[in-house]
Amino acid sequence: METHVFIAVLIAAACHASWNAVIKFGLDPFTTTALIAIMSGVVAAPLVPVFGLPPAAAWPWVIASVILHLGYYVGLTEAYRSGDMGQVYPIARGSAPLMTASASTLLLGEALGLGGWIGIVVLAAGVVLMSLRGGRDIAKLDRRAVGFALFTAVTICAYSLVDGIGARTAGNAHAYTAALFVCDGLSMATFALLRRGSGVVVEMGRNWKAGLIGGALSLVAYWIAIWAMTVAPIALVAALRETSVLFGALIAVIVLREPLRASRIAAAVMIVIGLALIRLG
Repeated sequence: METHVFIAVLIAAACHASWNAVIKFGLDPFTTTALIAIMSGVVAAPLVPVFGLPPAAAWPWVIASVILHLGYYVGLTEAYRSGDMGQVYPIARGSAPLMTASASTLLLGEALGLGGWIGIVVLAAGVVLMSLRGGRDIAKLDRRAVGFALFTAVTICAYSLVDGIGARTAGNAHAYTAALFVCDGLSMATFALLRRGSGVVVEMGRNWKAGLIGGALSLVAYWIAIWAMTVAPIALVAALRETSVLFGALIAVIVLREPLRASRIAAAVMIVIGLALIRLG
């Protein structure tokens, strides 16, 4: 992976961690997720006239991605409803890069090399360790929560592959991204209204400013990732995106003054080693 692509994806991961920090304003997981998706679409809308629409060949991939993202939103919120973050997040985010690497190798024939594979495994293990914060009882995993967490990991893997292929098919990652986020925002707005009714609009309205900032950061984060997947192996980009947990931990320690535990230090070392192996692999 070229240096500028590597750095760009790390910046995207930092943006991803930042929007997760910004949106902690007290709404339930579903409403928060819906607000971010909708606001990302609002921010992306002015970009459509600038970059134009993707070609017809890319639209099946856009539609497939919108469906998969909707599944991701539902899976993640249901997982958080059933279990604690300490149970859900490590399973969803830690297993997704391994699934994506396996799928991209089998379906797309992307050769990662031994260094790349080892890097992905070490990075994924670091993500799991970084994310483990306790919960109700990690030793007694909630089966429903685990099921939805694994479903979420599958959707992450699926939409990563779909968007990588879709952007390559479009020949223009920027046009593809703008169209995707606008369609995604519209679908999430429709789904939120059908699921919660008009009352959800009032809830979102009270927090629209934070939602707008979070939506903009979310757009930038995935925009960079989609572009990167057109110039680098999808599996490596997907793995690098998960370094957002490292940036999230830095925000928690520096900004939120959370304690710097030994497990976090060990996890950070593993993630950095994984990054180095991916970069050199």
